[in-house]
Amino acid sequence: MYVKYGQDEALWRDALIVRRAVFIDEQGVSEEEEIDAFEQTSIHFVLYDDDKPIAAGRFRTIDDVGKIERICVLPSYRGRGLGKRIMEAIEQYAKQHVTKVKLNAQTRAEPFYKQLGYETVSGVFLDAGIPHVTMVKAINMRS
Repeated sequence: MYVKYGQDEALWRDALIVRRAVFIDEQGVSEEEEIDAFEQTSIHFVLYDDDKPIAAGRFRTIDDVGKIERICVLPSYRGRGLGKRIMEAIEQYAKQHVTKVKLNAQTRAEPFYKQLGYETVSGVFLDAGIPHVTMVKAINMRS
């Protein structure tokens, strides 16, 4: 298994395979909400099992803060630490660009992100009809 990241269209399409399976098919998010105006300007991360995309996420920078979004793992691959693996890859990239990252976590995933060192900084709000909280983490920028 390995992680690739970048902004090329082939990588984005692989990320969408996982995102469609998780967010659209499994969780019922509309395609219009899932695929947004930030796709072309985000850095996409995909975890592969051989050549099969099995986990994904994306990163972008907003006002000097890294925004981690769209973290997902195919259902048949869950429980193997792959969510942590994709997060570690994104954080390694982020450390080269920002000193703080934030994300909007589904409330059911909040314990997962807390284990990774994230702190909840908001109340519960709905995003695509799903309860979320905003979480942040300070990261050390590489010199």
